Amino acid sequence: MSLHVSGSRDPQRHRLPSLLALTATLALTACGGSDNDTPAPAPTPEPVVQNATAQLALLETTDLHYYARSYNYYSDKEDKAVGLERTATLIRKARTDFPNNLLVDNGDTIQGTVLGTYEAQVAPLPATQQLSMYKAMATLKYDAGVLGNHEFNFGLPYLSQILGGGLDVAGVDPKIGTKDKGPGFPIVTANVTSLKSNKPLVDPYVILERNITATQADGKSVTLPIKIGVIGLTTPGILNWDKDKLEGKISTQDGRDTAAKYVPEVRAKGADLVFVLLHGGMSANGYFANMENPGYYITKEVPGIDGIVMGHEHNTFPDRSANPFYKFAGADNAKGTVNGVPAVMASSWGKGLGVINYALKWDAAAKKWTVDTAKTDVQVRTTDSKDAAGKTVYVDSDPAVIAAVQELHDKTRSYVASPIGTSDFRLSSMFADVGNVGALQIVNQAQQEYVANYVKASLPQYANLPVLSVTAPFKAGYSDSSDFTDVAAGTMTVSAAADLYLYDNNTIHAVKVTGAQIKLWLENAANRFNQIDPTKAEDQWLLNDSKTGVQPGSSFPGYNFDVFTTTDISYEIDVTQAKYNVNDPAKGGERIKNLRYKGQPMDNAQQFIVATNNYRANSSAPFILGTGKAFDIVWASPDANREVVLNYVKAKKTVTRAANGATSSWRFAKVATTGKVLFKSAKNELAVAQAAGLTNISVDRADDTGVNGGNGSYGIYRIALDQ
Repeated sequence: MSLHVSGSRDPQRHRLPSLLALTATLALTACGGSDNDTPAPAPTPEPVVQNATAQLALLETTDLHYYARSYNYYSDKEDKAVGLERTATLIRKARTDFPNNLLVDNGDTIQGTVLGTYEAQVAPLPATQQLSMYKAMATLKYDAGVLGNHEFNFGLPYLSQILGGGLDVAGVDPKIGTKDKGPGFPIVTANVTSLKSNKPLVDPYVILERNITATQADGKSVTLPIKIGVIGLTTPGILNWDKDKLEGKISTQDGRDTAAKYVPEVRAKGADLVFVLLHGGMSANGYFANMENPGYYITKEVPGIDGIVMGHEHNTFPDRSANPFYKFAGADNAKGTVNGVPAVMASSWGKGLGVINYALKWDAAAKKWTVDTAKTDVQVRTTDSKDAAGKTVYVDSDPAVIAAVQELHDKTRSYVASPIGTSDFRLSSMFADVGNVGALQIVNQAQQEYVANYVKASLPQYANLPVLSVTAPFKAGYSDSSDFTDVAAGTMTVSAAADLYLYDNNTIHAVKVTGAQIKLWLENAANRFNQIDPTKAEDQWLLNDSKTGVQPGSSFPGYNFDVFTTTDISYEIDVTQAKYNVNDPAKGGERIKNLRYKGQPMDNAQQFIVATNNYRANSSAPFILGTGKAFDIVWASPDANREVVLNYVKAKKTVTRAANGATSSWRFAKVATTGKVLFKSAKNELAVAQAAGLTNISVDRADDTGVNGGNGSYGIYRIALDQ
């Protein structure tokens, strides 16, 4: 078999870390994607005088985020819902189903779990070793990949090293790293340019030359050559998210325009098929330069593309459920096309495998391949399914992937169990809804310090604005009565960070707001509470939550109950008032009373920077500020909130109630009630409330058996709102 890989730059540079590895990785024959260490020699193509048909499947993983194993390291438990170890089983099955195949990775591969953090920062990977994630991927013999935005999180020197060295960019020694310790497959990205060389940071594309099995018109099986061009694109947002690591070193270009530049070039070099490997998703809300998710406009406005492979948004396309995420004109979930172009996005974290199975036609006279779009099938295969009883079941794990990362897996488990500091109190969210900030203040302190330091160093235009932070009790008893943050006093381990900050995929964002918008933010948070009528004699439930005490109607989850925990801010929540209606204030009440900043009434026009998370910054503005409104995001950090909290505790070493768990910015407005005001929390834990100084809390009933739908798993507590 002849094997050739061409691109716009020297194919022997870091793009091809290991020629031997690539020979095994890139082989595409009739048996397709062989897992043998030594590939079989390619058959010599036979002379062909007839037209023919063939099948070629493009297989995609995306946004693996270093979920190599099906494991949650912070809880130290197996998590069958994630992990390349299970995607690998789908890949091997797909290779059986589709003998002619290519396997590509769509980026955001090296960061996301503590595995990646361990190799990049905790015990930095020597240049003589291959990244463990790439070892796992080597067992599957990938053909090509693209840089995701998270590939830049650990800096350009580290990126150059793990790619096998050779990045010609400021601040990088290109000699650090060796080709045989790189990914083992070409990494292509066309729209990231080194300011030092004025050339693409890595190769913009690769042309893979293959022999595939085809069927002639007479039914005879033959082998035919094909050239497949793969153009890589990533989101230009890297210059915002990793500004401190990339500014002055690289530039980014628009995805749509870059695709338009390179598709003709790849075609001119003889590519039969051209794919765009886009680390980005798609929006049809109007094109603008350097948009984050340009997939829709690439397919609509760039001719000559045979397929687009997407990611970044952690969504699925095509989605044949009743309510697909992408449902705008041009996105055909039934056919798996966007503006007529076959397209796929395979979720994230190894939960799915994207498949575009092409039906190809060979014109013998023209010696040219074309795609039979009507017969091309697009699907996303998932690692989970339902059995006959409706129970979720998962595909088996792949032993080769497990073995490839076993050493790192063991080291990482030991690391998360290691101590990072001590605490003189129990950090709990059991009574966070009624004023205990024991598990919240340290999160706010970590976020505030992190953002304030960045503003001072990199955003001088905002240096005079106060930096505040909000967080919420993410574990507020929703799943069950044990679903609360609860970090014991004494030694704190790395895993405590997971308990203090539940969501490992949340990243720090900083937004610029006014005093008036802070008021709106807090009014929205106050929707956590039902309206209490102080004249009612019967019991009333305080929390607007379907598990811990809800009136008929809506439910407001605890993870949306944002609070400040600083002496600079103070306010009261008056639960006797109706909920505020941000879109029509005249129809609602106002619950936030006596809002002050540094002891003075809040100035509606004063500006602040507020540290929060990416979900709040990107998705919550319509609920907080009003329909159609958006937050002014001044910094979208790539760093996870959880890691920021972990590093903060490491630096402090000693956590105390007085310094890190006793400053609440809010209280309930005092009001006497005729009847009891009740809420549910963990059973037999009144001491937690008392230790936090909440003297107005008492036990009403030991458990909730038969009360408000209870089954005995929660305790029922009473709050005296007049104290």
